[in-house]
Amino acid sequence: MKIRIRLVYELGGPLLLIALVALVGSMMSIAQQANVINILVTATIVIGLYVFIGNSGVMSFGQISFVAVAAFAAGILTSPVAIRSTTMPQLFHFLAVTKISNLESLLLGALLGAVFALLTGLVLMRLSGLAAGIATFAVLEITYDVITYWNKIGPGARTLALVPVSTGLSVSAIGCGIAVLAAFLYQHTRSCRLLRASREDISAARGIGVSVFRQRLVAFTLSGAIAGFGGALFVHELGSIQSSQVYIDLTFTTLAMLVVGGSGSLWGATVGGIGFGIVDVFLRNAENGVALGSLHLSIPSGTSTIILGAFMVAVLILLPRGVTGSRECLERFSMKRFSKAVRLDDQDVPRKP
Repeated sequence: MKIRIRLVYELGGPLLLIALVALVGSMMSIAQQANVINILVTATIVIGLYVFIGNSGVMSFGQISFVAVAAFAAGILTSPVAIRSTTMPQLFHFLAVTKISNLESLLLGALLGAVFALLTGLVLMRLSGLAAGIATFAVLEITYDVITYWNKIGPGARTLALVPVSTGLSVSAIGCGIAVLAAFLYQHTRSCRLLRASREDISAARGIGVSVFRQRLVAFTLSGAIAGFGGALFVHELGSIQSSQVYIDLTFTTLAMLVVGGSGSLWGATVGGIGFGIVDVFLRNAENGVALGSLHLSIPSGTSTIILGAFMVAVLILLPRGVTGSRECLERFSMKRFSKAVRLDDQDVPRKP
């Protein structure tokens, strides 16, 4: 019973936070709702990063590659067929004539992210440490160059425009909730427990017969699926996209969100994605001037980046495991209650004289 309550906290906390953000966003203006939608979509991508990075302990800079591939595929295949021959005349024939719905594009984005992650993971998941980080960053570079310069699969360096906008407040909240549910279900599988064992001590895990490569590949593939799903939500939020929007900036922003929130837990990933996003939006608005009651706050252009960087450094110094301590929602509280119940039960056990 106690374990079930802890699981309710673990899943219910992130879902409740998402619902609360969506509820507050529904009371805002249309312009402010756009910021809330972006926060929820970005949090979805951060949860995708957590599935692999948080559970394996291996730093990856390549997850945004899956976001990029899914975003461009979803954007192209849902855009009007009539304009593709003029805006993208060199497209492969099946890309030029195929039309799918927005819902289908979300499923396609998740599928493409998973397949891309699986193919790259077959090579990369044997690496660890610095080598893994450099290799995944190379995947990001290659993906960016292919999308930017190969006109047969997209608009190249130009903007992909006229993408149907369907990621509203409810869709972004549901999408983020689906990502949370997928991550929650995965982290309670045997595969994830074995992966976390390898994170703590890879030599000991291998010594008891754990296939570290296999468990990492499973997590990497699921992470790619969630990231691809987030990429499809992303393009349908913006209505247009350029390759530069799914490159370095988004990579380091989402990684910062994960680390600041607490990379070792689903609650940390959700809090980091949403909380850091709220702070980022507030600071960007403050560059244009924002009213706080009777106080008008305005900061110089570019200051938001400096403040966010300083905030991240401060968090990492004071709270190395993130603001949540890499614990799940109410984990410390539920563990205390569980320990107290165990002690009380132990007192009721009759002692032998």
